[in-house]
Amino acid sequence: MDIRGIFPTRYLTVFLIFMLFASMLTAKELPNILWLSSEDNSPFAGCYGDEFATTPNMDKLASEGFLYTHAYANAPVCAPARNTIITGVYANSGGHQHMRSNYPKSNMIKMLPELLREAGYYCTNNSKEDYNIAKSQTRGIWDESSTKAHYKNRAEGQPFFAVFNCNISHESSIHQSIPKEKLRHDPSQVNLPPYHPDTPEMRHDWAQYYDKIEDMDKWLGEKLEELERSGLAENTIVVYFGDHGGVLGRSKRYVYESGTRVPMIIRIPKKYQYLFPSKEIGDQVDRLVSFVDLAPTMMSLTNQQIPKWMQGKAFLGSQKTEESSYAFMFRGRMDERYDMSRAVRSKGFRYIMNYMPHRIYGQHLNYLWKAPSMRSWEKAYLDGKCDEMQAAFWNKKPVEELYNTEIDPWEINNLAENPAYAEVLKEMREEAINWSLRIGDTGLIPEAERNRRNTIGGSHYDYMRTVPDQWKVWMEVAQIAARGNIENIDQLMDFLNSDDSVIRYWGAMGMLILGEQAAPKSLEIIQLLPDESDEVTVTLSECLYGLGFYNEGLKYLKQGLKSPYLFARVQALNSIDMLGIPQEMIKKDITLMEELYGNETENRYDLRLVSWLEEKWSGK
Repeated sequence: MDIRGIFPTRYLTVFLIFMLFASMLTAKELPNILWLSSEDNSPFAGCYGDEFATTPNMDKLASEGFLYTHAYANAPVCAPARNTIITGVYANSGGHQHMRSNYPKSNMIKMLPELLREAGYYCTNNSKEDYNIAKSQTRGIWDESSTKAHYKNRAEGQPFFAVFNCNISHESSIHQSIPKEKLRHDPSQVNLPPYHPDTPEMRHDWAQYYDKIEDMDKWLGEKLEELERSGLAENTIVVYFGDHGGVLGRSKRYVYESGTRVPMIIRIPKKYQYLFPSKEIGDQVDRLVSFVDLAPTMMSLTNQQIPKWMQGKAFLGSQKTEESSYAFMFRGRMDERYDMSRAVRSKGFRYIMNYMPHRIYGQHLNYLWKAPSMRSWEKAYLDGKCDEMQAAFWNKKPVEELYNTEIDPWEINNLAENPAYAEVLKEMREEAINWSLRIGDTGLIPEAERNRRNTIGGSHYDYMRTVPDQWKVWMEVAQIAARGNIENIDQLMDFLNSDDSVIRYWGAMGMLILGEQAAPKSLEIIQLLPDESDEVTVTLSECLYGLGFYNEGLKYLKQGLKSPYLFARVQALNSIDMLGIPQEMIKKDITLMEELYGNETENRYDLRLVSWLEEKWSGK
């Protein structure tokens, strides 16, 4: 039989490669896969050129495998990053980008361990999940997920996919300061990023964090030694990665290099050398990869067909693709604080689009402020002791950011308005927009509005696919709103009169971003309240209050506190905080909110904001 008559010519090469790998990977020879992940760490390691780090085990693993120099988390925080990893779908496509949430996933989308179990793998997780998915949909996806889960419990001869997660380097590791004399890394020798002020607390937290990286490295060595003792190392592909960057201020939670670049090392036994990404063991691989690529890559390595709904690209195995030119990142709500950014990373540049530039980078976050270094940074700023680079974190954001990462690794010199980089800016802006449109970015709809619209209780991923004709419209409106150009004020008013609540929301956001320039439209805005969408109402209320219409603004902010939608209340409380509304004007309404929704127990970010407001009002 002439297979050229069955397959089009352009598919013939791919088919032959796939069949070659299929012949190599019989069921008996399927590789075991061991994932070793560490929490909250950028590539602070000797093998990545960091001479201050103490990482002998990571360095050894790199010498035995392949170190990826351009590996990225698609989200700079754990739950959305882990959602992307386990599904092979960008979390902002599935509706899971907010930290944290528990929305349903689409039934069409299966998680990686489910797919590998169908292929005969014994799949274990020890033990963190945190997939940002409704818990009812994560039960039973592993053969075992617990602190006792281990590949040694599999049936004889059964291939395994095993995940071990280390939290030693987690952000919480710097919340309590270790006595200086017990630190192994000298605070005075820390090379501070230029955006961090030189405070004792900042130096101490950095040194303590390097101690924790050293402890994590020891854990890594123990897991690798355990694999060797089991006699399975020659049949096991080891994948080590950090789950996102971290952990000191302006890293974790932010779509900069410091929040998204991660260490990633893959060791492949010699018997599977046809899977090597490079000729020599110990080579560095500069292919641009990100977490959305992990699931399809594991499917490819195990010779399983990659589902069409996966949005990443396999970078190893029988279905290996051409290298992507870009990696994409996203930032949504971080706990109790709203923000929205999208980022694109090429090998030479990073582009960021900020859809809420009126919010400062340094919004107070209950958890982030537990770090002594974070509190010291804020105090240094308030005391006037920060230079321009260090003070930028406490100012409103530019709409667009562009960094030449090859010469500016800390991303402090924004080139977005530099004419010499106009073409780069245009190209990367278009990539960011096209990516959001390609995946159906749910961030275009505010969170509570998504819940209000999606009354059937299905996934936001599925809902977005019922309105594909709206994606481009919403994107265009969001782009106009975010830019805050006064010449668009009449267009923003048109948006506010739309029948579509998403368009009205972005019209409201545009007015809020305009600030005092929106004053000529104040009376027209008042006539539009209240809106059936709580988030439109809250956004316009903040705008009006900021323009001096205190009675009208406060009236509808109070209405937002009564919303049955948790995240509309969270947005209202954010506005109340940002506006600095005095306690006596709002406390009674907050108390009523607590009484109305006292039975709710999960993700009570509204109560976190109430706690913060009470702390501010008490003068602590």
